[in-house]
Amino acid sequence: MELTLKGELVTFEYGINTKLVHAGERAYPDVAGLTSPIYQTSSFVIDELLPSGIPHGKYVYSRISNPTLTALELKMAALEGGDAAVSFASGMAAISAILLTLLKCGDHLIADRVLYGSTYELLTKGAPRLGFEVSFVDTSDPECVAEAVRDNTKVVFFETPANPTLKLVDIRKVAAVASENGAKTIVDNTFLTPYYQKPLEFGADVVVYSATKYLNGHGDALGGVVVASYEDADNLRKGVLRDVGAALSPFNAFLILRGLRTLALRMERHTQNATELATFLKAQKLVKRVLYPKFDGNLKMNPDLDAQMSGYGGMLAFEIHGGVDDAIRFLNNLKLCKVAVSLGDPATLVEHPGLMTHAVVPKNEREKLGITENLIRVSVGLEDVADIKADIEQAFDAV
Repeated sequence: MELTLKGELVTFEYGINTKLVHAGERAYPDVAGLTSPIYQTSSFVIDELLPSGIPHGKYVYSRISNPTLTALELKMAALEGGDAAVSFASGMAAISAILLTLLKCGDHLIADRVLYGSTYELLTKGAPRLGFEVSFVDTSDPECVAEAVRDNTKVVFFETPANPTLKLVDIRKVAAVASENGAKTIVDNTFLTPYYQKPLEFGADVVVYSATKYLNGHGDALGGVVVASYEDADNLRKGVLRDVGAALSPFNAFLILRGLRTLALRMERHTQNATELATFLKAQKLVKRVLYPKFDGNLKMNPDLDAQMSGYGGMLAFEIHGGVDDAIRFLNNLKLCKVAVSLGDPATLVEHPGLMTHAVVPKNEREKLGITENLIRVSVGLEDVADIKADIEQAFDAV
């Protein structure tokens, strides 16, 4: 990790809390601010044009690169332990861009069955139009991945924990299967962030994020990030980012940088509250089952899964007894907790995946995956957990 301290570039290896505060925060000769400035400009002045063109490394146009975005990208690469990072206007832009970079017409992609709704729709509707073949399997079973591999398989894609069922995938085992067959592994690490999980250390080739969520952490900016090898990042920047143009704005990059500086503190509080809330929910008569990584039975059977995570995060889900009407009645009676999509905000956000984030997934498919009509997803916020529990309890009383 490179840091600029008192005008000198140093490359010592710091702890993650130090990286969150300092990595990527670049010192500019004309700026003495504590934070990276917002370079709110579309173009940059070229001081000297050479016969060979624009000098290497010069900023030209903010659709391709911008100093504020560079600060964010350097920080994310340092946090993940990756070669490089490329930022995008949203998490879906980041996912689309890396797939368009790694796949061509006729290539085959293996993806987990449980995915964020928009990712699912991209792979079921968008990918076929581009000539990509997609196989959906249960990547929590590496043998299913191995059986799905074809001669033209180029990518294996999954989330862990998965949205919204919190299903866990053994990154090391799946990445090994992919690597043995010449394919690259992409992990969506949005739920746990690099504070709790670093997929590259377990063999993944690419990590993707919706930076809108925990990385930003304040519910006020959209963004996406891809962390990859120098080669893949360079191809991303010079290809899809430049030509399709889903560029992150400098102001949103600034907001995400601001959020990252407190990621460690926030993730610890999110996890503390989620663990207590999950325990509370398990004791409620109206709750059929609780889904939270700490209580996942796979952790006991597969210690490697527990080893790949240093914490469990702030996301949980639970099934309420009854049907969809009971779930809706519960949601409509919440007062403190907000009924909203997205996650990772300071406020507790509660949603119904079947009617909201995963409504694009056909109902019969949702049911097979455990996304039932009475499943409720919770992004546990930073409030006093006693207040969160009290609000949920009074909403249960209404049901």
